[in-house]
Amino acid sequence: MRSFRDMFKDYLGGVIVEIQVGMGPCGELRYPSYPESNGTWRLPGIGEFQCYDKYMRAPLEASAEAKGKKEWGKTGPHVAGHYNQFPDDTGFYSREGKWNSENGQFFLEWYSGKLLEHGDQVVAAAKGIFQGTEAKLSAGKVAGIYWHYKTRSHAPELTAGYYNTRQQDGYLPIAQIFGKRDVVLNFTCMEMRDGEQPAQANCSPEELVQQVKMATKTAVTELAGENALERYDECAFAQVLATSKSDSGNGLSAFTYLRMNKRLFEGKNWRNFVNLVKSMSEGGRDVSLSKQDTDHTKLYEGFLNKQDIGTKEAVKAIKED
Repeated sequence: MRSFRDMFKDYLGGVIVEIQVGMGPCGELRYPSYPESNGTWRLPGIGEFQCYDKYMRAPLEASAEAKGKKEWGKTGPHVAGHYNQFPDDTGFYSREGKWNSENGQFFLEWYSGKLLEHGDQVVAAAKGIFQGTEAKLSAGKVAGIYWHYKTRSHAPELTAGYYNTRQQDGYLPIAQIFGKRDVVLNFTCMEMRDGEQPAQANCSPEELVQQVKMATKTAVTELAGENALERYDECAFAQVLATSKSDSGNGLSAFTYLRMNKRLFEGKNWRNFVNLVKSMSEGGRDVSLSKQDTDHTKLYEGFLNKQDIGTKEAVKAIKED
């Protein structure tokens, strides 16, 4: 971070107005509990705890001994299943599983506490390094783990380090860490709807987003968002507009669209995106493209239709040649 600051110091606060600090896998504050890239995990698997090496076992043992329960610190849960199992397939996450026992609660508090400790340290370091640069600090992303959200244990969130269950709010402590340092919490899933998800996975991205919005409001923490999947359709953009509002919970201070590529600039996709940007700039009101370009921006429906027709004619001519 210091090297970045020193290299780009002349641009911070002017050209570079915001800095996002990576805090874990994919830049997110979480454990690498669901490694997708190498095929180890696939949606909607519960993932696995990352606490079985000597570097995690030592502080677990110390914490258990300090509590007077030395036997709890010998190892992490052994009945927590494997990466691609469902909660009810395990002895830990099932409805009456060990996640809700005294031992289980101790472990989950410790496991999530270590992640919170890491997050606090990174945020504090970043705040000190970039202080005085006038660039806004977006300390890190929080993962949108929406599958199995409707179950009691919220197993995938637990393995990632978020102690969030039906009885426990795992996002308020994270929001409080960011809030006390006056940095932005960046969350995803803003385009997702419950009805689009597989029924057997007990998903609820909408309830998850709502919970995070309420947590950041309670903690007086600024909230920014982004989409989780590559989407260009009106339905997804309408959901972004809905979640950006502050009707209940925090509204979004910023939205990052993922991602700019060739498909984005295709006629209908580009029209949908322009509508989204115009609507966001109007405070989340649904604003459609005008039929005529009175401001000479070339961002109007007629121009885009002409461009689309022109592109198709050009492609046809090339094929005929």
